[in-house]
Amino acid sequence: MTRFMPDDWPIPQLDRFNRDFFTSGKLMVQQCVPCGIVQHPPDAACHACRSMDLRSLETNGEGTIYSYIVVHNPPAPALAEAVPYAVALVSLDQHPHVRILGNVLNCEPGEVAIGQRVRAVFEEIIDEDETLLVPQWERV
Repeated sequence: MTRFMPDDWPIPQLDRFNRDFFTSGKLMVQQCVPCGIVQHPPDAACHACRSMDLRSLETNGEGTIYSYIVVHNPPAPALAEAVPYAVALVSLDQHPHVRILGNVLNCEPGEVAIGQRVRAVFEEIIDEDETLLVPQWERV
């Protein structure tokens, strides 16, 4: 799915830490080289040992819904026509302590439930400056 974004649509701001996550088309997390901990969201330093020696790590993009919410009131004017929609916090299969937020696509919000299996899908968002591949979720 490709979407061309209007000026008032909220989109992620890329930086050196999150660029792989939003442009690779793969579900990426960060791994600390010295201690091996896997973390998300991407950061300048390891959340455990504070090392700055971090690398991007590809996951299989599968997980389980840990929690979710159905959004009824749009958080931005550009999202007024999108409500209601479900946003899920997903525990990754390969790294269960890592949880990633994303919209749940291709189903009605009332069909989403804790414990459901999901996989990452990528929504291409074209902004005037950059093309992003934003991870979302769909039920398996």
